[in-house]
Amino acid sequence: MSKIRGFELVSTFEGQDLLPKRETAHAAGYDLKVAVETVIAPGEIKLVPTGVKAYMQAGEVLYLYDRSSNPRKKGLVLINSVGVIDGDYYGNEANEGHIFAQMKNITDESVVLEVGERIVQAVFAPFLIADGDEATGVRIGGFGSTGK
Repeated sequence: MSKIRGFELVSTFEGQDLLPKRETAHAAGYDLKVAVETVIAPGEIKLVPTGVKAYMQAGEVLYLYDRSSNPRKKGLVLINSVGVIDGDYYGNEANEGHIFAQMKNITDESVVLEVGERIVQAVFAPFLIADGDEATGVRIGGFGSTGK
């Protein structure tokens, strides 16, 4: 069976129960979990490791969205509003394509995230290219590497 799109564990998290899943048949998003206990201080922005990477077809992207309960229940927000995981992030030399959620603590107290807690939801989607697009660059790094 050839792979079309999906998730794999990053090598350092092999054997752990971190692979995302949808909770209902009509859910668009796959819930990503916290891979390492993480403490986020008041007002702090921190990258929360999920322990997974995602593969997909050309012309597809993986969007990360905040879980609707995060602000109210955990006092956290996905600070970049929507995370964009490009197809060429998968397998990069810097971090294998490890997906992180960039979370901000909006409370006055530290927030502790336990391993296995659901933190963001990931949605695969197609994307379009503008007329005249001639992008030929090749990814050479991990998180945030294309904006250096």
